[in-house]
This record gives sequence, C-alpha cells and structure tokens, in this order.
Amino acid sequence: MKAGVGLFSALALFLLMGSAFTQRPRPKKPTKRPPPTRKPFVPKPAVPAQPEPQEPTDFPPPILGPPSAFSDCPRECLCSPSYPNSLNCENRNIRVIPVIPLRTHYLYLQNNYISEVTADAFRNASEVRWINLANNRIHRIDKQVFEKIPALLYLYAHRNQLNEIPAGLPASLEQLRLDRNRISKIPPGALSKLENLTLLDLHNNQLSDSDLGKNTFKDLKSLMQLNLAHNTLKKMPPGVPSGLIQLFLDKNRIDDIPKDYFESFTNLAFLRLNYNQLSDKGVPKAVFNVSTLMDLQLAHNQLSMVPVFNSHLEHLHLNHNSIESINGTHICPFSLQADPSDYSMVPRLRYLRLDGNHLSPPIPVDVIMCFRHLHSIVI
Repeated sequence: MKAGVGLFSALALFLLMGSAFTQRPRPKKPTKRPPPTRKPFVPKPAVPAQPEPQEPTDFPPPILGPPSAFSDCPRECLCSPSYPNSLNCENRNIRVIPVIPLRTHYLYLQNNYISEVTADAFRNASEVRWINLANNRIHRIDKQVFEKIPALLYLYAHRNQLNEIPAGLPASLEQLRLDRNRISKIPPGALSKLENLTLLDLHNNQLSDSDLGKNTFKDLKSLMQLNLAHNTLKKMPPGVPSGLIQLFLDKNRIDDIPKDYFESFTNLAFLRLNYNQLSDKGVPKAVFNVSTLMDLQLAHNQLSMVPVFNSHLEHLHLNHNSIESINGTHICPFSLQADPSDYSMVPRLRYLRLDGNHLSPPIPVDVIMCFRHLHSIVI
C-alpha cells in the first residue's frame, strides 16, 4: 500500500513540473541581424603627387645609328660612305638638331620632334645647300641660322608651326616651301633679297589680303611658281612678278578679278582658281584671254557662262559651276568661217570639263566644229 502511495506522489510531482515548464515564456527570435562590428578608421599616410611628364619624356627615345666611318657623324644620324656630303637624320625622334659636319651639303631632318632651329648646330655647316625640315614642330628659326649657311639653295620647312616667314633668308635661295604652317604674317623685307627664288609655296596657311602688300613679291624677279592656295584671300594678290609661269589660288574667297590683272604677265601658263566665289560679275569678259595660258581651272565657283579664253588654251576646267548652256559660236576663239585647212588657226583646246553644271548631252555641233583638237569632254 505504501508503495502505491509513493508511486502516486511521484507521478503527481512530475505532472506539476511539466505544467510549470509549459507556462514559461519562449524567447522571441530576433527580426534583424545585429550590425556588423566596424573596424576603426585609420587614415593612410599622404602620397606625394607625381609631376606631369614633361617633354621630351613624352616622346619616344631618339634612335641612334650604328657607328660610322666618319668621326664627325652625330650618333642620331646616318652617314653613308656612298654619299659623304649627305647627313640623314630623318625619322630619328630627334628633339634638337645635332652639330652639322662641315662636309654636309644635303641635310635631311624631316619627321622628327624639333621645335626650334638655332644657329649653334650650324656653326661649322657653311657648305649646306639643301635642308629638309618638314613635319616637325618648329615654331621659330633664328635669323642667325642663315648667316651660317649663306649658299643655301633649297629650304623645305612645310608641315610645322611657323607663324611668319623666317627673317634673314639668304639671297642664294631658289626654292622655299612653307606650306601647311600657321603663317599669318610676312614681315616687311622678308622676301626682298630673294632675286634667285623660283618657287614659293605658302599654301595651307592663314594669309589674308592685309598680309600681302603691293611690294611683298616685288623683288622675286626669278619666281616661276607661286602657290597661295588654301588661305583666306578675297582679292587677287598684288605685285605678283610678271614672269610667273604657275599661279595657284585654289580654296580662297576670291570673288573679283581686275580686268587688267594678267596684262603684264609674259609667261603665265597654269592658273588655278578652283573653290573660290567667282561669279560672272567678278570675271571681266576677256580677263582670261591670255596667249600664254595653257591650263585654266575655275571649278567649284558660281559662273553661269563660259568665259572668253585664248585659242592657245589646251585644258579648261569649269566643273561644278552654274552653267546652263554652252554656245560654240560665242566661245569659239576664231571664226567658224575661217579656212578649215589652216590648222595654225584652229583652237588648241583638248580637254573640257563641264560636269556638275546644269547641262545635259548632246554637245552642240558648233562646239565640235570649233574645237577640232578636242579629245575629251566631260559633261
């Protein structure tokens, strides 16, 4: 009996403990994660800023040539025993012109990174006749340079950054190429001593009418070719030498030609006025009736009529104008009733270009009858 009472008491105690356990509140699950523990900010020590790269470190290194048989040959250049009077320094990444040997007649310095030309490099180079400085970064040529090379014949300095024609050019000079620079100024007297100059190339610069005075070209008595194309001229250049053979004025803004402009020219054979603003009003009737003229180019203008030209003309470019009709009787340099067997009287025109106008085939018969030497016509 006692054993049953004990068992009953133990069972009652167990049930009371289970009830108490079920009534204890359960802990709630957290809805958000606790923020991560952040490390304290520790400032980094300041690093000094690197300076911007300066020239010539931003250029490729100069290319040094192999040892030469000539002891005076600069390492940046090549000296060939086959051409002992030539110094070849082109395409060598040169920044500064090296000292030129006395034996040098032909100096090639094109396609480098030269920014200025000083007299020091030419202190022994009195025999230089030819210099090619094309495609550099030249913005200044010292006047004293030409005092060292008084017999210079050819100076090529195109594709650079010159703002004006260099001063002190030697009287011996025969060819001067300064195209594709930034020239907007021709100092007074810059060309005054160049009586032997035959070629002057100034195309692709920034020359305007105010930069060309009536005496700018006056002393160029031997000049045969003058190239002023691709500038900002509105008028024909004044004072051009009368012995000129080639005059190139393409891609300017010329809209008027004085009626007597070509009267004094004795040898003019090639005249280019493409890409200007010429209209019938700005072209006097017989201004191109020049007996020496062989090639006349007036493409990309505003002409509505074919201008009068001389019977000696062989090539005529009138493409891309506003021409609506062509009359062989009006433009023929001689009478169609003349003796057809006398070929000395027949116009010499061989090439005529008229495409880009308001014309359509066929070619009028009177044009064919007049220009019997015409081999090619584009319409």
